[in-house]
Amino acid sequence: MDNRDAVSAFLRSRRDRITPEQAGLPTYGQRRVPGLRRGEIATLAGVSVEYYTRLERGNLRGVSDGVLDALAHALRLDDTERMYLYDLARAAAPAPGARTRQRAVRPTVRPAVARIVEGMPDLPAYVMNNRLDTLTANSLGRALYSEMYADRSCGGNVARFAFLNPAARRFYTDWERMARFAVGALRVEAGRKPHDRELTHLIGELSTRSDTFRVLWGSHDVHVFRDSTKRLSHPLVGDLELDQETMSLPDESGLSVVVYSPAPGSAAEDALRLLASWSATTGREQDAPSTISRSGGEDRG
Repeated sequence: MDNRDAVSAFLRSRRDRITPEQAGLPTYGQRRVPGLRRGEIATLAGVSVEYYTRLERGNLRGVSDGVLDALAHALRLDDTERMYLYDLARAAAPAPGARTRQRAVRPTVRPAVARIVEGMPDLPAYVMNNRLDTLTANSLGRALYSEMYADRSCGGNVARFAFLNPAARRFYTDWERMARFAVGALRVEAGRKPHDRELTHLIGELSTRSDTFRVLWGSHDVHVFRDSTKRLSHPLVGDLELDQETMSLPDESGLSVVVYSPAPGSAAEDALRLLASWSATTGREQDAPSTISRSGGEDRG
């Protein structure tokens, strides 16, 4: 994955979305380009046009924090976009041997974390890495995502399920929102680890097999999973509205514990009890009734 290309495309995409009016700049006559010109961003950031042109060509090597802050302010970046810009700058000048270490790291779920996840039998829970792989899940989590786990071609990866399995468009009631978030999360991880072979392979696979993913990837939007509301349609228990909490582990693993919870007294709470009962009775969370395509499908939408 070419860091310079990612830097260049990200800066251009952010510059193109800002109007002169938003930046408080006067306009004269008809403008031939969307958004702001390079010179206007350079002025707002307090750098020369030549220097900003170098940055937008993808060269962030040696850029100071002060310049990055000024650039983030000029481009009106939100907190996640600002973090992504800093990640791109760090990746542009990795420490000696960092690329090798990055490829060698294979985070595993500590036994204590696995016990915590299993110790929440009434709530769907799983551990996820920054590539959106679910590394372990409790029984209710596997039952909730039965269609993903039943499709072995997904490899337990939420993004593969979302874009390559037709059942996902029914399972995620807000599929378009989920798709944008998944792409944005992978974009953030690509900024942190541009030489992660597994991540590069995943992005290449999704870009090749899913037209929708390829279009969304080209937008260069970024996202970090935190708290949100998930609206799901399960093949066994129907519609559920669940609150999602994503808690990053306090180490360098990049792993997070994801927990879904229903509002007390809600229909979703009753549905989860039914799903838990079914899972406990059958002991076969991965064989829930579904409309899953065993071949994994191919997105052309």
